[in-house]
Amino acid sequence: MLFSLGRGKSLQFGVTICCLIAFVLFGYDQGVFGGILQMEDWLDQFDHPSDSETGIIVSCYNLGCLFGCVLNFIFGEKLGRRKTIWTAMALVIVGATLQATAYTVPHLVIGRIVTGFGTGMKTSTVPMYQSELCDRKYRGRLVSAETLFVGVGIVFSYWFDFGMSYVGGPIAWRLPLAFQIIFALVVIVLVFALPESPRWLFKHGREQEAVQVLCDVFDKEPTDEYIRTEVHAIHHAIELEAIEKKSSSWISIFKNDRLRTGHRVLLAWGAQFMNQIGGINLVVYYIPSVLVQNVGMTAHLAQIIGGCVQMMFMFGSILPALALDRMGRRNTMMWGSAGLGFCMLMISVLLSRVGFDNGQACASASVAFFFLYNLIFGMGMNCVPWVVVPEILPLHARTRGTAIGISSNWLWNFFVVMITPVIINRLQWKAYLIFMVTNFVFVPVIYYFYPETSNFGLEEIDEFFTSGRNPVKVAKEMTKAMRNGGVRSGDDLNKASILEEKDKAEVEHN
Repeated sequence: MLFSLGRGKSLQFGVTICCLIAFVLFGYDQGVFGGILQMEDWLDQFDHPSDSETGIIVSCYNLGCLFGCVLNFIFGEKLGRRKTIWTAMALVIVGATLQATAYTVPHLVIGRIVTGFGTGMKTSTVPMYQSELCDRKYRGRLVSAETLFVGVGIVFSYWFDFGMSYVGGPIAWRLPLAFQIIFALVVIVLVFALPESPRWLFKHGREQEAVQVLCDVFDKEPTDEYIRTEVHAIHHAIELEAIEKKSSSWISIFKNDRLRTGHRVLLAWGAQFMNQIGGINLVVYYIPSVLVQNVGMTAHLAQIIGGCVQMMFMFGSILPALALDRMGRRNTMMWGSAGLGFCMLMISVLLSRVGFDNGQACASASVAFFFLYNLIFGMGMNCVPWVVVPEILPLHARTRGTAIGISSNWLWNFFVVMITPVIINRLQWKAYLIFMVTNFVFVPVIYYFYPETSNFGLEEIDEFFTSGRNPVKVAKEMTKAMRNGGVRSGDDLNKASILEEKDKAEVEHN
């Protein structure tokens, strides 16, 4: 660190602010291009690209994000959390510069791909970094707050574009694209004042530094019971991995070993699959087009209504940012998916009346369910997958497993962005039935396969998977025991359980 933010609360606050600004940038990157596509100067500069060319220009960013996750999978564990974030921000700066100075489509596409590289690395590192540097009691709320600030970034970019559309000329679209650099520079400066992840330091043999980071973050001495318990839990996780003789090869994280690593990587991948395939980017990227083509609004009114719809995403994210650890992960995902499915059903039913008597009134009424959809998504499926991915993975697979989990987000983001213009034009109201079905299917999937991880330490979550039983049932039993005082959350870890598991592992090893 070149300078320090102190100890305890001030340092935790610095970590959180850095992560939040990184995710404001994520949201800004997501939303900034949508408002540019209809600007006259942009269209003139790039010779009024066809629908297919526009699709390539928009979606190449998502492919860049996917490959950014691949870069993190390959290099993230070697670089550590801080250097990965630095690298990601540097790539965003280069990409934003290329976009803002573009005069040809290939130039613009390269800039968007490079920006995507940075975004992919950032989004597969920042939630993990926050999870490893916060109290477990607040982990859900803090990582959920990151997704709240994605909404802040989307809304800011949307209205920034809208305001700049009245300015006209090349600055109307070049300035919003260049503005990404400001966020990236702030994150780079903040990271210089923040520590490396203590879990990454332990894993790489830098124990003294790791203990000091824990002491600094929680403002305690090395002899404090909380620090000793955290150190013991991390050692225990590393020892279990050593006993299993973990391979450092990439393929090792897909194996269903004693820690059920492959199973947990699949759960992480599936969480982000559900985040995207429920149809959110139909709304984020294309809501003005949807309102014009399916509802029949004028382009100007559609842009204003679209901006208001995006604000619901942000408002909905406030609830989990304040209370996710009390709401729980499973229940929030289940009622969230059910609510999204209901909204898609109502949109489809109302739009199906277009062409009949009172059809326009029904189409206008469907707008209410776009508002409700974004509100429910912000409250549920927006935040929980980002929390679940880093916390459900074992330490040895956390970097690469998180990269794989977040790559699912970008893969299916790309898929939805590519198919949406086609299905809303060809299928009209029937297109929304596709997303109705996917959201309703997610409810039983979550119920039967995803354990509740709220209020458990990262190392405690390993116990869900090492017993050889159904992790969902084990999590329910541990949650019940926690409420009855048998397993403690907060400042205490169930040390007896950890010691018993360690002894068992040593006996098996011998």
